[in-house]
Amino acid sequence: MSFNISVAGKGGSGKTSLACLVVRYLIKAGKGPLLAVDADPNANLGESLGLDIGQTIGSTIASFNTEKLAIPSGMTKAAYLEYTLNQAVVESKGIDLITMGRGEGPECYCYPNLMLRKFVDSLSDTYSYVVTDNEAGMEHLSRRTAQRIDALLIASDHSVKGVRTIARIRGLVAELGLVVGKQSAVVSFVPNGLDPRIGEEMAHLGIEVDAIIPYDEEVRQYDIEQRSLMELPDTSKAVMAVDGLMAKILK
Repeated sequence: MSFNISVAGKGGSGKTSLACLVVRYLIKAGKGPLLAVDADPNANLGESLGLDIGQTIGSTIASFNTEKLAIPSGMTKAAYLEYTLNQAVVESKGIDLITMGRGEGPECYCYPNLMLRKFVDSLSDTYSYVVTDNEAGMEHLSRRTAQRIDALLIASDHSVKGVRTIARIRGLVAELGLVVGKQSAVVSFVPNGLDPRIGEEMAHLGIEVDAIIPYDEEVRQYDIEQRSLMELPDTSKAVMAVDGLMAKILK
């Protein structure tokens, strides 16, 4: 059975960078094979991982629904759809990637999201770890993108609004009765230590910060140069922070 790590949080909280650095840690630690899942319709996890995305779950379903089907004899439509979805898996050394992408119409993501969940469930047992970068906000949790989460990393930027989002996501997890192992609060883009006012808000909300990711100029530079975050040096401040978090989660 795979170990499922899911990254959630508000927009602009560094979720995708966090997910990528989690993948980096697992690969460096020899924890593969690993499946990375980009469950955000605004897909960019592949870019951060240095992988080229061809098909997405959304585009595959759209083609399947609009093109004239030539389903092989003896194969059901459902089985053939699963076969075509497998073509959306990007394979590389130690890491495979699947990307949800856009839905069938303007802002329609429900069906691709459902198929993504079912597809990931069917694949997950063939991997040691599954790392999911979720869309911003909380709707993906209410849609139950993941049935079982061993480690939920809830990301916030260095703001009071961000840590309040952490509290709301934790509340929704409890309200929905989601099966979640560890929940970790992660604050990113911290310039020179956590602002006392943000620390006070976290204490007021009953949130203990599990990882502080400093603002890292190297991460920004890699983004500008369109380089994979997998190539960041071990001395990167962001890398060291995420490595420390993962060591605690997996101990």
